[in-house]
Amino acid sequence: MSSLPKVAWIGLGIMGSPMSENLIKAGYEVTGYTLERQKLERLAAAGGTAAASLAEAVRDADVVITMVPASPHVEAIAYGPDGILENARSGALLIDMSSITPQTSMDLAAAAKAKGIRVLDAPVSGGEAGAVEAVLSIMVGGDRADFDAARPVFEALGRTIVLCGPHGSGQTVKAANQLIVAVNIQACAEAVVFLEKSGVDLGAALDVLGGGLAGSTVLARKRDNFLHRDFTPGFRIDLHHKDLGIVTDAARTVGAALPVGAVVAQLVGSLRAQGDGGLDHSALLRSVERLSGDQV
Repeated sequence: MSSLPKVAWIGLGIMGSPMSENLIKAGYEVTGYTLERQKLERLAAAGGTAAASLAEAVRDADVVITMVPASPHVEAIAYGPDGILENARSGALLIDMSSITPQTSMDLAAAAKAKGIRVLDAPVSGGEAGAVEAVLSIMVGGDRADFDAARPVFEALGRTIVLCGPHGSGQTVKAANQLIVAVNIQACAEAVVFLEKSGVDLGAALDVLGGGLAGSTVLARKRDNFLHRDFTPGFRIDLHHKDLGIVTDAARTVGAALPVGAVVAQLVGSLRAQGDGGLDHSALLRSVERLSGDQV
């Protein structure tokens, strides 16, 4: 029998599936639940256990990890008679790795405390590739003792693992991360269109730009997306639209001006309105192409 804590994993999407599988590879006993049968079958094939309900998944877990799209989804699985707080055992550690509003995380922590359940907010950055390769950046909010207890779990999922402050702090840092990523992708997309319209070899240009000050993880990760117009979702426009809503609202609350971020948020929203919400966020290139008179 493994001495590692038993893990319940709720949410097996683009990020959740490979992350849960990395825990299995690290020796953890993982029981998962999601609404999509094929995702449960994938977990079982990887060595995990598929639960028939959320309550069944969390009942005997030492650690409950959630990875769902947005605040309403977190609230739906956390609260109510069939939710995590009513069915997880007292003393369990709930780690929410979704990207949601800081206030939702703080409210969840307060409600869980009344049930004897500890909480960390621990959103991630790195996209699908980072999840598969277990090299995610994990930004955590909560108590130091809970962070220290969760570190071995985090180390099976990511490479950069930082406690950013009290409950909600991880989500605040994630919002800033999404702002930086969106602006960076937009700048790369504009450069791609500029380069192509100037007749430059795009592959060569991206190679040399990647080796200089213009280089970034975004450029490295999204190079082939730009080069081949491959917008298979690693992180969907729909989700980045949601995240930019979080950061613009939070910035307004604290009085921080985001002039460039606000423009990019509008461009992401426009792309989504044109039916591209299911594409990878590198599809911001399509928006620049349209503005430049190209048919896409």
